Amino acid sequence: MPRSYVLQRLLWALPTLFGLALVVFVLLRVVPGDPIALMLPPGARSEDIARLRHVYGLDASIGVQFWNWLGQLARADLGNSISLRQGVASLVLGKLPATLELVALAMALAVSLGLGLGLAATHFRGCTLEALGDGVAGLLLAVPDFLWALVLILFLGVLHPVLPVSGRLDPGISFEPATGFFLVEALLRGRLDVAADLLRHLLLPALALALPLAGALSRVLKASLQSALEADYVMLARVKGYAPLPLLLKVALPNALIPTVTLTGVQFTFLVGGSVLIEYLFAYPGIGNLALGAVLQRDLPLIQGLILSFGVLFLATNIAVDLLVGWLDPRVRHG
Repeated sequence: MPRSYVLQRLLWALPTLFGLALVVFVLLRVVPGDPIALMLPPGARSEDIARLRHVYGLDASIGVQFWNWLGQLARADLGNSISLRQGVASLVLGKLPATLELVALAMALAVSLGLGLGLAATHFRGCTLEALGDGVAGLLLAVPDFLWALVLILFLGVLHPVLPVSGRLDPGISFEPATGFFLVEALLRGRLDVAADLLRHLLLPALALALPLAGALSRVLKASLQSALEADYVMLARVKGYAPLPLLLKVALPNALIPTVTLTGVQFTFLVGGSVLIEYLFAYPGIGNLALGAVLQRDLPLIQGLILSFGVLFLATNIAVDLLVGWLDPRVRHG
C-alpha cells in the first residue's frame, strides 16, 4: 500500500477533529440553559452563581473559552465535570472499556449472524430458503435496537428469566480488576466463572445492538456476492470445476467482503453511539449512561469530552477500515 495513502488519511484527521471540536463547543454555548444554575439551590445568590461561573471559566467570551479549552486539550486535559466534580478524562476512561466490550461482542454477533444469513441466501438462490433468509434479514433490519431490547427483556428476563437484564457483574462474585476491561482481564487471569457471568450480563444488550446490524450486513453481503458471482474470474473458476460451495467461499467471498468490511467499520462507531439507550434500558454501567446523565445535567465539559472521544474513536476506526480495505483491494494496495 502506498505510504502517501496512509499519510493522507492521517493528516485529514487533524482538521476534522478541529472542526468537530469547534462546532460542538459553539453549539453547546448557544443552546439555552445554565449548567451552573443546576448545581445550586433555587435561592442561591447571584454572587455564588458568578463565582462558580468564574471557577469553570464560563464568564469569559466564547472565543476565550475555546482557546483555553484547546490549551487544555494540548495537555491531554479534558477539564472537570460540573455535575460529578471529577476529571472528564478519568470519567471517560473509566466507563469506555465497559462500552467497548459490549460493542465488541455485539459486533461479533452481528458479523456472525449477518455473514451466515448472507451466505445462506446466496447459496440457496431460487429456493424457499433464499426468501426465508431475505425475510429474516428484513425483519432484523426493520426493528430498531431499543425495541429488540424491550422484547429480549420481556421474554428472556421477565417471562422466562434465563439471563440477567441489568448490571455488569453479579454483586456476589468477588473480583477486583486492575483495568476497566473486566472480560478481557477475567480471561487473562483464568477466572472463567467471572468471564461466564460477565458474558451472561452482556449477551442481551449485545444481541439487541447486533440484530439490526446483522440484517444490514446480510443485505450488503448478498448483493456483493451476487455481483461477484457474475464476474469473469468466477465464471473461469466454474469452468475449471469448482463446486458451488467452494466457488462461493474461496473465489467470490474474498472480493465481496470489501463493502461488508467498510460497513462493519462504520457501524462500529455507530454502535458505540447507539449504546446510550441500550445501556440505559439494561442499567449497564458504560459510557452511554454517563452521556445520558451529562446531557440531563447539561454538564458542558463532560459533554464536550464525550463527543470528542466519540470523534477520535470514529476517526480511528475509519482510518483502520480504510487501511484494511486498501490492503484487501489490490487496486489500492498497488497504488
